[in-house]
Amino acid sequence: MGQSVGVVEKAAGSPGIVRFELNRTLSGQGHERFATTADARGDRPSAVLARRLFDTGQVAAVHVYSNIVTVDLAKGRDSTGLAAIVGDLYQYWLPGVEPPTFDDLEPEDAPESASGGGEGGVELSEAAKRVPPHLLERSRAARERWASK
Repeated sequence: MGQSVGVVEKAAGSPGIVRFELNRTLSGQGHERFATTADARGDRPSAVLARRLFDTGQVAAVHVYSNIVTVDLAKGRDSTGLAAIVGDLYQYWLPGVEPPTFDDLEPEDAPESASGGGEGGVELSEAAKRVPPHLLERSRAARERWASK
């Protein structure tokens, strides 16, 4: 599940460097350079991609600018398989892995009544049972403020 990234692999002007052109931006208009896995901290798309590329052992450095990813290959390595890693950046579930259903994601002890306390335990509709209790409480308080005006 997720969406594939369109990738075109192009040879750069220098040997040992490969460029990937993507159909979406990863870094906005900022330059991001990663010389090691330690530089690729955080959950930004460019940092996640850099970590995945470093994990292959084929990459010495990664530079991301908008929708262009420039990879310095490790000495004696080629770019085989790197385009697939870039293309699968937003794939959250791989083939053969069953994504969770809505029932799997429901909390164990869903509220059966409104969390208003002294309102007589009003039963919730099926749709309202899926709304987090703090949002139901905020909605109830807003209705009370509106009614008092």
